[in-house]
Amino acid sequence: MSILLRADRWVDVDTGEVHKPASILVRDNLIAAVDPAEAPADAQVLDLGDVTLLPGLMDMEINLLIGGPDTPSGLPNAMHGVQDDPVYRTLRATVNARTTLHAGFTTVRNLGLMVKTGGYLLDVDLGRAIEQGWVEGPRIVGAGHAVTPTGGHLDPTMFQRLAPHIMPLSVAEGRANGVPEVRECVRYQIKYGAEVIKISASGGVMSHGTVAGAQQYSDEELAAIVDEAHRAGVRVAAHAHGDAGIRACVRAGVDCIEHGSLATDDTIAMMVEHGTFLVPTSYLSEGLDVSKAAPALQKKAAEVFPRARETLRKAIAAGVKIACGTDAPAVPHGDNAKELWALVDRGMTPARALRAATVVGAELLGVDDRGRLAAGLLADIIAVPGDPTADITVLQDVRFVMKDGRIVKQP
Repeated sequence: MSILLRADRWVDVDTGEVHKPASILVRDNLIAAVDPAEAPADAQVLDLGDVTLLPGLMDMEINLLIGGPDTPSGLPNAMHGVQDDPVYRTLRATVNARTTLHAGFTTVRNLGLMVKTGGYLLDVDLGRAIEQGWVEGPRIVGAGHAVTPTGGHLDPTMFQRLAPHIMPLSVAEGRANGVPEVRECVRYQIKYGAEVIKISASGGVMSHGTVAGAQQYSDEELAAIVDEAHRAGVRVAAHAHGDAGIRACVRAGVDCIEHGSLATDDTIAMMVEHGTFLVPTSYLSEGLDVSKAAPALQKKAAEVFPRARETLRKAIAAGVKIACGTDAPAVPHGDNAKELWALVDRGMTPARALRAATVVGAELLGVDDRGRLAAGLLADIIAVPGDPTADITVLQDVRFVMKDGRIVKQP
C-alpha cells in the first residue's frame, strides 16, 4: 500500500534546512521517495496542511516500566518498587508506551529495570508485544535490569531506603558485586534479550545513601562489564554524575554516559577524544518535582542540577556527541520534547537539538535505518506546527505520527 503525505514543509535534519512544500511517498513500512516527481495512481493522498514533517524522534534514556497512571505520589518518594507486581507494572507500561509514541518518539532506549521482577526482562517483553502489533508504542531497545553494586544508585532498595532483607535481589535482577558476578549479570541480560547494558557507575540524586559524585564500580568491574557486552556486540550505557566515575567509564570503553553532571573540562575533552556519547537528561533540573522528596535528596538536587546545566553548556561547546534523553518518568511520560528545549537553552541551535533526537540517537544505537527523511529508511514520520528550526518548542505539539508506515495519530 502507498501513502503520499503532503504538507507545507519538511526538515532535512542533516543540514537543518526547511524545504517547501513537502511530499513524501511511503510504501509499506519504508519511505519510497521524498519529493517524488509523481506518485502511484493508487496511492492514498493525505494532505496535512500547514505543518512541518520530521523523522520520528528518539529518547535514549527512558523507563516505561515506572511512572504513568496510578503512580503513588510521584517518582522521588513513590513506593511503586514494593507495591506493584510485574504484571500490573507491565500493563501500566503499555499506557506509557502509547503516550510516548503519540508525543512523537518512535524509538527509545529503556535503560534499566530498577525493580524486583523475579528475573523477567519486562522491557524486552513489552518491546516484543509492540513489535507484534499487540499494543501501540515506540521501538524499544531494552537494557533488562540495570547492573548495580549492593547499595548502588540503581539498587532498587535505595529508592525507598528499605531495611535489610526486605527485598532480596538476585544477580539476574541486576545486583552484582565483583568481576565474576558482573560478568554473570551481563550474560543473563543479553541471554534474555537485552540490546544494551545499563550500569550504575556513580551515586545518584534521587537515591538514599549515595553520594552523587562517588564512583561505585571499581575499574576492574567496569572493564569486565564492557568486555562481556562488547564481545556480544552490545553497547554499554553508564549512569554517572561524578567526574571520577565518568573518567573510569571512558577508560573502560563505555559507549555512553547518562547525565554526566559533574564532569570537569579535562573529562569533557577526554569524552571528545574517545568519541563517548553523552545523554545529559538536562530538563530534569526544571522538570523533576522534588517537593515531596526527603530533605537529603532535595539538598542533593539543589547542589547537582545547577552544576549539571553548566557542564552541558561546556560539553556542547566542546563538541561532545550528545543524544536526547529524558529520564522519564522523572520528567512525565509525554513531556519528552521538553528535553529539546533544555538542549537549546544550554547552547544548542534548534537544528543541532533536532539532530540529537534523530541522527545522533541512531548513531548511538548503531543503526542506519531511521533518523532522517530519506528514501529507503523506515517510515517513522511526525508533523508539528510551525518551524522547529526556529522554535524548538513546537515539538511539544505533535499533530501527526506515523510509525513503520502506519498512521497512529492524525488531526
